Amino acid sequence: MTTELTSIGIPPAGYRLPEQARIGRVRLQVSDLTRSVAFYTDVLGFVASPSESGVAVLAAADGVPLIELHERKGARPVPRHGRLGLYHFAILLPDRQALSRFVAHLGQVGAYAGSADHLVSEALYLADPDGLGIEVYADRPRAQWKTNGREIAMATEPLDLRALVRASGGEPWAGMPAGTTIGHVHFHVATLGEAEAFYHRVLGLDKVVWSYPGALFFSVGGYHHHVGANTWAGEAPVATSADARLLEWELRLPTANDIASAAANAAHAGYEIHEAGNDRLITDPSRITVRLTT
Repeated sequence: MTTELTSIGIPPAGYRLPEQARIGRVRLQVSDLTRSVAFYTDVLGFVASPSESGVAVLAAADGVPLIELHERKGARPVPRHGRLGLYHFAILLPDRQALSRFVAHLGQVGAYAGSADHLVSEALYLADPDGLGIEVYADRPRAQWKTNGREIAMATEPLDLRALVRASGGEPWAGMPAGTTIGHVHFHVATLGEAEAFYHRVLGLDKVVWSYPGALFFSVGGYHHHVGANTWAGEAPVATSADARLLEWELRLPTANDIASAAANAAHAGYEIHEAGNDRLITDPSRITVRLTT
């Protein structure tokens, strides 16, 4: 059956994030800023502007900042088996036509990407020069999403790339289009129990997918996921300050009162809250930091 927002997922028993919550920008630590900026502009199609020494800000065509790159010379690349921390951050394109044009662009520049059909979306997977994982995807219309009871149906199936390429409308890729956002973030975590406790009961996201092998997915507003967590890296070490890694990700809330409520719930659960101006920073058990901001 198709999805209905009122029947999707399992809400937390206590504090629940407002449905307007969304993912903001991600901040990444990279080993060579010049090399990384070249990848994010030439391969992914972002527009880069330096904000300060050792930092570059990346935006789509509408100028909305989505990614910050922070240089740490000599930062260690992500090993093949991964680390606890970032699995990938996911760039959501506004429509399937844009994803089709991006596929053609990757072929033109000779960039490798994996691919998958997740039923709710069509996705491409890349790694940046430091091995940080990136998904570029487009959602299928919500009316086409399926559910199993209250759980959104997701899977990893082969993507029909030929059919996707035909959807370009004859237009060439012209860089990350206006309306591009960070659709979700996905993490390697130590245990799913800890992830569920933090993202569901402490941070207040709904649990929407729980039958996917080795993973849990959380969201607000009936979305297929704003946060994913998996244990596929096994007993990998936590990413440290010496590594290329995710520094933090933003969870954007409608008002300052929403920030205060979310932070108070985390503090009540025993988490340390760090103030950063009007924002609040909280770090999960796998050392992944979320910034609560408006």
